[in-house]
Amino acid sequence: MAAVTALRSSCRAAGRLVCIHRVRSCSSIRFIKSKYVCVFDKSALKFSRQQRLLRTSAVSCGQIVQFKLSDIGEGITEVTVKEWYIKEGDSVSQFDSICEVQSDKASVTITSRYDGIIRKLHYNLDEIAYVGKPLVDIEIDASKGVTSEEDVVETPPMSHEEHTHQEIKGHKTLATPAVRRLAMENNIKLSEVVGTGKDNRILKEDILNYLAKQTGAILPPSPKAEIMPPLPKSETVPAAPKDKARKIPVPVSRPIAFSGKDKTESVTGFQKAMVKTMSAALKIPHFGYCDEIDLTQLVQLREDLKPLAEIRGVKLSFMPFFIKAASLGLLQYPILNASLDESCQNVTYKASHNIGVAMDTEQGLIVPNVKNVQVCSVFEIASELNRLQSLGSAGQLGTNDLTGGTFTLSNIGTIGGTYAKPVILPPEVAIGALGKIQVLPRFNGKGEVFQAQIMNVSWSADHRIIDGATMARFSNLWKSYLENPASMLLDLK
Repeated sequence: MAAVTALRSSCRAAGRLVCIHRVRSCSSIRFIKSKYVCVFDKSALKFSRQQRLLRTSAVSCGQIVQFKLSDIGEGITEVTVKEWYIKEGDSVSQFDSICEVQSDKASVTITSRYDGIIRKLHYNLDEIAYVGKPLVDIEIDASKGVTSEEDVVETPPMSHEEHTHQEIKGHKTLATPAVRRLAMENNIKLSEVVGTGKDNRILKEDILNYLAKQTGAILPPSPKAEIMPPLPKSETVPAAPKDKARKIPVPVSRPIAFSGKDKTESVTGFQKAMVKTMSAALKIPHFGYCDEIDLTQLVQLREDLKPLAEIRGVKLSFMPFFIKAASLGLLQYPILNASLDESCQNVTYKASHNIGVAMDTEQGLIVPNVKNVQVCSVFEIASELNRLQSLGSAGQLGTNDLTGGTFTLSNIGTIGGTYAKPVILPPEVAIGALGKIQVLPRFNGKGEVFQAQIMNVSWSADHRIIDGATMARFSNLWKSYLENPASMLLDLK
């Protein structure tokens, strides 16, 4: 009888032995890979392999992927982390923005390649991150697997309450690759955009409308937009009085801290790019040429066109006219829109007029460029400038906006000054600096004195391939377009 009782007890114990060879969960009980567990009423048998008691609370079985900083091109090997869009414990989906990094050429938004939960940030703000090194750790679903190029780290156990909280994720978003790229370039999370397409699909217009609301960027009108005629003279915005009081520069009030100690900082970001570019510019023999431009007619033309541009949602400055006139001049003197190779054996004439505009920002000097000016109207140039200025002020210019320039204009007149000695930005071969517009007395053809709107321009050219006569002729042609804006109509395409 005792033998029968012992046999029955052994059978019951064996029946309650659980052997699991793969990861799976049953109701509220989660089993662990390659674990042998035996449960009795008051004790547990232990086998030679690792074991643990069954618990009613779930534990995480996901994998942690070390998401590495990929090569972002342009030979960049390190970047500065400027802003984190996520924190540890946040849920992310594919194409969601993770952080913004700044190289010595541009600011780039890094997006996620996985759906998962952020477990670790490897860098703090303003720290240097290196290409190929881990940026964040993301916990993903183990059943989906990961690519072989990623390093997987063992997932630490997680309580049931924490696991339940972290399982709450945003809904999947529908968008084409082109729309996703547009969102990525503008630091937009697709989960925050309301789609107006079929099945709530996010369209390009949804991204543009969201960008306009969030950043205040002025977007160009749709090609189908109605072109508004000029307002009658009686309805135009009243012009400001001509005899305004002269503006007196006011120093910026900033708190000054006297620490009494020297401070050493690393050269990073755009400042690092400036060091590299200006060091290369030292190899170029600069030739300088200066002149003054009478902008009296252009000032009046801009005043007449400003209300019309405002109706179209674009702020019209003088720079679009300067840029378009330069492009018309480059058509006649293409050597100024060229580049010279390092061995000084070949000159490449650029087909596109990608004219850069120097901007002074909190991050330092940046030079985004307006692409293909030769096929753009003055209004299209103004619209693109509005976009570049908005992104530049926010520090969100992309690599495409900051590379590929073929000719540059620097408007120092917005700050002050008349003449300058601009430095060429390699591989370009020419640059112009524009001074402030001043009301000065000049003589007309009859010898009468009149008030003229005068601006000074300073040119620098690569004297290895550009002679002084060519630079002077180009400047004279550019000057004629601006002094008589109507003459540009003859050459506009």
